Amino acid sequence: MSFFSVSHQSSKSKARCGTIQTDHGSIQTPAFVPVGTKGTIKSLTQQHIAELHVQLSFVNTYHLVIHPGVKVLESAGGVHQYAKYTIPLMSDSGGFQVFSLAQQNKKRVGILRGSDTAVGTLATPFDTKEQPLVEKISDDGVLFRSVYDGQLINFTPETSMDFQKIIGADINMAFDECTYYSATHEYAEKAMKRTHEWLKRCIFHREHFATDSVTTLPPNSAPRLGRDARVLGGPSDRATCRTRNQYLYGIIQGGTFEDLRKQSAEFVVAQNTPGIAIGGVSVGETKEEMRSQVKWVAPFLPTDRPVHLLGVGQVDDIVDLVKYGIDTFDCVEPTRLARMGRVYNTKNVLRYVETCYSASLQEEYVFDFDINNAVYKSDLSPLDEHCTCSTCVNYSKSYLHHLFKQRELLGYTLITYHNLFVMEKLMEQVRILIEQDKV
Repeated sequence: MSFFSVSHQSSKSKARCGTIQTDHGSIQTPAFVPVGTKGTIKSLTQQHIAELHVQLSFVNTYHLVIHPGVKVLESAGGVHQYAKYTIPLMSDSGGFQVFSLAQQNKKRVGILRGSDTAVGTLATPFDTKEQPLVEKISDDGVLFRSVYDGQLINFTPETSMDFQKIIGADINMAFDECTYYSATHEYAEKAMKRTHEWLKRCIFHREHFATDSVTTLPPNSAPRLGRDARVLGGPSDRATCRTRNQYLYGIIQGGTFEDLRKQSAEFVVAQNTPGIAIGGVSVGETKEEMRSQVKWVAPFLPTDRPVHLLGVGQVDDIVDLVKYGIDTFDCVEPTRLARMGRVYNTKNVLRYVETCYSASLQEEYVFDFDINNAVYKSDLSPLDEHCTCSTCVNYSKSYLHHLFKQRELLGYTLITYHNLFVMEKLMEQVRILIEQDKV
């Protein structure tokens, strides 16, 4: 089974249409990846996900390790069986979350001082409001405490690989240090080099020490450069494990600095992992800065492996960045906006795609509207007249306005369903335009 194949390469840019093959199905790219951080795309059932034809979802290792924990996931046979997912899944390494915690600690206690820094000791009994969660950051990894029970958890390249093996997502991310926005060149370079060393350790550990059992995690191993980080060997002995093949993506870092971004892209692509991800973007910088970071690394991106852009997925970002060879995008935007009552405007979203690729933009597009607005209280027209999803076919603006004003949970489900339906239509249109060499 070939993990990735390109069916059409645009003659106009690096944009391409392709297919990612996994044990849980194929993914037509470019594709949008809804975020299901804790093993759920918030407010949706698996039936909804199937109806929407969502191709791939994103789960987060940090959050799943915190709760329900790897022992529970191991007993369940992985997150697919635990949450009854039938689609492919992608898992984050946990690096973004643990380093975000570190930055929160820095602001809180002002004593984070680079490598091998002790951040503090928790009081007894456990109190997250008074004490930092991150205990120590070093070149080995990050030691922090669970927000639930104060248990010490050690995230290293090796444990991240083991955790992700047990979670069982089809696509895994290497453990990395996500450089915070406004970091100096010196700090960004240090974090980049640490990320590179961690990638080598992830590859080595995945090749030689991958385990299906949390009770037999091996000790950390000396790093050594490997060429293919895919899990080797046959299916698990445990009948409940369904994911036979997992594919590792190395992550490009480098902050907002062009020289570091290019250096990181060269290094990460050279490791020949099954896929490549671009990280440390959309973490506070402007859209122009974010686009520049992708543009800088575009010439280094592989033509025969999929490329994922971490944490980016607003409509204009997707439309603009596929031309640099990005195959998949994950973002909380459509689902988070839905829970705020913000509804994607189908006509404007799809018109923007056509306009952006056919000519210079002559107008600003508003991609959503707020159903909480009082103007919709008596509006019995469909939620979106230009959408054919079940929400818009069956329910009015007035009804959705009523649900949100009364804080009825059904409102979150209905608008989340609509917003993801629009995102799937957006990606379908993008794929058509690539095939027509308009991108």
